[in-house]
Amino acid sequence: MPFMIQRYTSPKSISPADRIKALPQQFFAQMVNKAEVLRQAGYDVINLGQGNPDQATPGNIVTALQSAAIDPTYHKYIPFSGLQSMKAAVASWYHSRHGVTIDPTRHVAILIGSKIGLQELSLALLNPGDRAMVPDPGYPDYWSGIRLAGADMISLPLTADLNFLPDLSYWDPKAKLAFLNYPNNPTGRLASGEVFDELIDLAARDGITLAHDLAYGDITFDGKHAVSLLSRPGGVDAGIEFTTVSKSYNMAGWRLGFAVGNPEILHYLEILQDHLHCSQFGAVQEAGIEALIGPQDSVRALVKLYQSRRDSFINEAQKFGWQITPSEGSIFMWCPVPTKETSVEFAERVLAKEQVILAPGTGFGPVGEGYVRISLTASTSQLTDAAQRIGRLI
Repeated sequence: MPFMIQRYTSPKSISPADRIKALPQQFFAQMVNKAEVLRQAGYDVINLGQGNPDQATPGNIVTALQSAAIDPTYHKYIPFSGLQSMKAAVASWYHSRHGVTIDPTRHVAILIGSKIGLQELSLALLNPGDRAMVPDPGYPDYWSGIRLAGADMISLPLTADLNFLPDLSYWDPKAKLAFLNYPNNPTGRLASGEVFDELIDLAARDGITLAHDLAYGDITFDGKHAVSLLSRPGGVDAGIEFTTVSKSYNMAGWRLGFAVGNPEILHYLEILQDHLHCSQFGAVQEAGIEALIGPQDSVRALVKLYQSRRDSFINEAQKFGWQITPSEGSIFMWCPVPTKETSVEFAERVLAKEQVILAPGTGFGPVGEGYVRISLTASTSQLTDAAQRIGRLI
């Protein structure tokens, strides 16, 4: 009897789960792909669309990783909730940066990057049909977690006439969660302590959890300072705050962040993480400890560099009649579209004609129309060159 080869027939299609269908398109991945296609085609591309730090991680932090990596203690599983010494370093950092005293055992959760934590919070707190408020424009990954949870999004518009602070006439007292972000991505604005006080009072009145994204808390300009939610009266009870070593210490690829605040909420977050992850590699946490409690000269130098880049781009853009309000913080500038085009039309024309990648404002929400976001994570010469290229199209 001859040997018969059975022909494999692939299924016609494999349908994703509804939660995958509900996810927004990954905005930043699209920009990276566009840049890579153009580079491979031989173009001199300047990517101002993505906030990917371009400076090296400080040497003392790298050394701390190298030393810890050879410790066999970290070649095994460590507690899923992270190193207690890392939590203590976070508490020390909060005290030195924001004058906040917290219990590292109760008030800190270690994250594999704050991006993961921001999405997991929605999974930990929201049920299908619950409502969550998001800044518009705002960081798109807030949307992702809410949609994975099957919850509904309510827009809190950030407009120029309110200096890009939340328009509280849109506050939803029936929501369960509200995301905040100052220094703000994408607008680069700061919020005062009084703004936080008002939000804390509203949240307490309506039983809403506040989630403050402080990813850019160290990066502020012109002598201004960011406000921590936890530094305001009632802030620790009102919700949690997310921070990361990615931006302050040029550690974006290291994937290490932390959430701080209400112990009950952090407990729910850690329960979820127990099921989804092991803790971040212990040697990376040791490097994070060095970043937080070691010398901070590199942070001050980085802020000075970003402010210089900001000023260089704005000054060059002004030569072409493009007026841009200086960013108060973050690694971004929020720039009005200088033509009568939509933000997408303008960004696509700049890409096609001058090979400069900008982030259209509508990628951060409908209220972002009329703006493009520009990243300061390119060299001064690249930013100046980009301003000149864009200027030729204005």
